[in-house]
Amino acid sequence: MIHKYIERILRAKVYDVVVETPLDYAKTLSARMGNEIYLKREDLQSVFSFKLRGAYNKIASLTEDERKKGVIAASAGNHAQGVALSANKLGINSLIVMPTTTPEIKVKAVQAWGAKIVLFGDSYDEALAHAKEIKQDQGLVFIHPYDDPDVIAGQGTIGMEILQQRTGVIEAIFVPVGGGGLISGIAAYVKFVRPEIKIIGVEPDDADSLNQALAAKRRITIKQVGLFADGVAVKQVGKEPFKLALKYVDDVITVSTDEICAAIKDIFDDTRSVAEPAGALAVAGLKNYIEKNKSKGQSLIAIESGANVNFDRLRYVAERTLVGEHKEILLAVTVPEVLGSFLKFCKSLGKRNITEFNYRYFDNKMARVFVGISCSGKRSDRDDLIFHIENKGFSVIDLTLNELAKDHVRYMVGGHPHQFLGEIVYSIQFPERPGALLKFLSSLGGRWNISMFHYRNHGAAFGKVLLGVQMPQSEKRDFQQGLDELGFEYQEETKNPAYNIFLGGM
Repeated sequence: MIHKYIERILRAKVYDVVVETPLDYAKTLSARMGNEIYLKREDLQSVFSFKLRGAYNKIASLTEDERKKGVIAASAGNHAQGVALSANKLGINSLIVMPTTTPEIKVKAVQAWGAKIVLFGDSYDEALAHAKEIKQDQGLVFIHPYDDPDVIAGQGTIGMEILQQRTGVIEAIFVPVGGGGLISGIAAYVKFVRPEIKIIGVEPDDADSLNQALAAKRRITIKQVGLFADGVAVKQVGKEPFKLALKYVDDVITVSTDEICAAIKDIFDDTRSVAEPAGALAVAGLKNYIEKNKSKGQSLIAIESGANVNFDRLRYVAERTLVGEHKEILLAVTVPEVLGSFLKFCKSLGKRNITEFNYRYFDNKMARVFVGISCSGKRSDRDDLIFHIENKGFSVIDLTLNELAKDHVRYMVGGHPHQFLGEIVYSIQFPERPGALLKFLSSLGGRWNISMFHYRNHGAAFGKVLLGVQMPQSEKRDFQQGLDELGFEYQEETKNPAYNIFLGGM
């Protein structure tokens, strides 16, 4: 079987439309991880993804009669662009069925290549089933995104390029996995030419169809897949890719959403390109592999498979990156509802930078604070910090790995207090530097009670705080004078309708 694929890969027609992408040395990531790390830059293709290789190789191999019928494909976006461009270049009509969850940037990119689009279903599998129905009704030629020998061979040309570009030692190649076409094509070629190189697949932990299939020694169907890495959100690995994976894939690593987000930042730091979640998957797996195996000085390659990401998704990516790098701890801390308790808690953190601080008065006994704290990236540092805070008399619950806390609760801490507080509300801006928040809280002394507090570090030059302070109107001038002396810009928000509707006293 492998000889058949080697021949197909060597004869692949992909270079009519694709470029031989560079194998870039990731200088920053290599220095941090203590290994030689290279990125195979498939994001530099004209459709910003490797999928063009397999799609064009398949369509270019069609007979004249098949071309006249037109082609149809189901795709979350990248395969769709590959099919649309290929059909356009070869003068063939194309129809693409895409899940309704597909990022808008991918839908528009497919339309730009002249393809007709049908949006159907919430996942790739639902779109696939619908595409097969249309194929039967209209007699179109179906172009499968991964379960086809010609598609697999087209993707396998990446493996051929890597071995031509890196003739020295390679310990492992990390490959993102959805349906399995990319990893099976790369594995077939690499294992034939250089069998000592490990081929390691990487999947999201909520869409690990190959991982589960290899463990069971048979293809299985996942009931539900996560959609964050939409390019690999596949419920069942392909039949043909699975046959190849059983023989030639050494291992599969699963990674979390936070790890994927951190990998997107890693790629940006080294290349200034913004990978889509599926495109950064291999880098996330590579980092996971290094940490678990304590690898040093190895030559490792990750496939940066695509860069079709919606701009508005970057806000979420940035939010989750610190946790993905293990550089932010999220805690629920219980402190006594007495004057000075917040200041005492902040002092217990020493010189650590606070990335987030959420609090809303509820009763006069205990306060619950949602807090984000910077750390070194080591698990031991997180444990040491929690131990230290508890030794200072505070009750702590670690929420760092709690998905509900990260996705929702951190934005919902607050609400109306159960009694009238007589608070005055300010929005305050201060320079974003270590210790600025502690300096601000220290300036309040023990004179006024804080009834509401929201702060989030966004990495900008200035941080913003929404603050509620219980004080009589007669003391407002003294409070504002203190802010003036600190040099903070501020504005009273007590009459702001947003505050009164959602946060104000009863």
